[in-house]
Amino acid sequence: MKEWVKQVEDAWSKPANLNHQIAARVDPFTRSISQKYGKVAMCWAGSTPRLIIKDAEMMKQVLSNKEGHFEKPYIDPQLLVLTKGLTTLEGEKWTKHRRIINPAFHIERLKNMVPDMAAACGEFIEKWKNLAGAEGSCEVDIWPEFQNLTADVISRTAFGSNYAEGRHIFELQKELLNLVIEAMQTLYIPGLRCIPTKKNRRRKELSKMITSMLTDVIRKKESAVKAGESKADDLLGLLLLSNQHSNEAENATILKHGGLTTEEVIEECKQFYLAGQETTASLLNWAMIVLAVHPDWQEKARKEVIGVCGKNSIDFEATTYLRTVNMILQEVLRLYSPVIAQYQHTYKETKLGDFVIPAGVDITLPTLLIHHDPDIWGDDVDEFNPERFSEGVSKASKEQLAFFPFGFGPRTCVGQTFALVEAKVALSMILQNFSFQLSPSYSHAPHTVMMLQPQHGAHIIMHPYHAH
Repeated sequence: MKEWVKQVEDAWSKPANLNHQIAARVDPFTRSISQKYGKVAMCWAGSTPRLIIKDAEMMKQVLSNKEGHFEKPYIDPQLLVLTKGLTTLEGEKWTKHRRIINPAFHIERLKNMVPDMAAACGEFIEKWKNLAGAEGSCEVDIWPEFQNLTADVISRTAFGSNYAEGRHIFELQKELLNLVIEAMQTLYIPGLRCIPTKKNRRRKELSKMITSMLTDVIRKKESAVKAGESKADDLLGLLLLSNQHSNEAENATILKHGGLTTEEVIEECKQFYLAGQETTASLLNWAMIVLAVHPDWQEKARKEVIGVCGKNSIDFEATTYLRTVNMILQEVLRLYSPVIAQYQHTYKETKLGDFVIPAGVDITLPTLLIHHDPDIWGDDVDEFNPERFSEGVSKASKEQLAFFPFGFGPRTCVGQTFALVEAKVALSMILQNFSFQLSPSYSHAPHTVMMLQPQHGAHIIMHPYHAH
């Protein structure tokens, strides 16, 4: 553990060179272990053996979990303060929640969400234009901007409520997240978290406030749906629908297994905020930085967007024609995976490749390292080359399916299409309205706090773009 902390502290103490070889800075410990001991390596995390698997085939085996011998590793009880939603569940409970949540992300539903996404993007684009004003350019730290944007999109698409309520919940959740991460980085002393220190009290207080605000939003939504003033087509509406007896086919399966309790609905709302907001903000942040470094691709993408949409607002139909934008986003997801690793735990003895692994082993699947592996992607692995995705994901690398930004198998991220559509809408609208470059004050320092993010912000100079 000491070695791990020291390597991370060293790596994060200074910015990296401006290139895409980020693994040494972002995940130095896992990378050095894999370099030393190969594609399957073992180390100890405290008193738990940990297996680091950098072999794409074995990784698929773990994630598809056909025998059911893997489960989520032990979750620090503090993290459960943030959410006890879908990603923390196992077994029957997970199956039930997944079955209820899935319909919220069907393509038909996503089509209806695009106008909300575009409206949210329109607001922050106007703000940037005003900032650029007479000078004709402005410097923006895009990281907090994208966090606000994605929180706004979630408030609109999940709660159909006004942004103010959603935003307030989101700000409290952010403060709670920071306190939880801070507590997890200190030495664990049993009982310490029960002592009413200032930070422990604040954590409890935040948790209560978030729950009571979400309860309010849920009650308002319930009465609006009952009174026919609101449709149940956003995430919250669909979760609540699972509680109401209705004869439609879509709800028949839900009713058979019982709906979600109000507590469960609250946890899923927290989960959607946490998972849905940071991942898309991270993807948009790195996409802008990469396009600022590669103006040729920025120009290609802009031409495509203007060719497909002109200056009109972007609808779902348009996003399906943005092939270059799609390739760019996939290459950004490869080089700058928002989630840098996935974690599993064996609870039964199991065979993986040539190895027999006993119960009780933590397994780390280092997504970022696999995405930066020259054996899989070729010698240009650290170069930005969206062309590699020109024939789809399965032909992008030497190994079919070595691209796991949203996981793989039954537990693939339920919101991945939502995230990609949102990123396409936002990026396309920015390209329609601005050209951009890195600010001289930008320092390239990807690091990970839950998600991959820029340690010192992401300063970009925006120039309003006027089509000729």
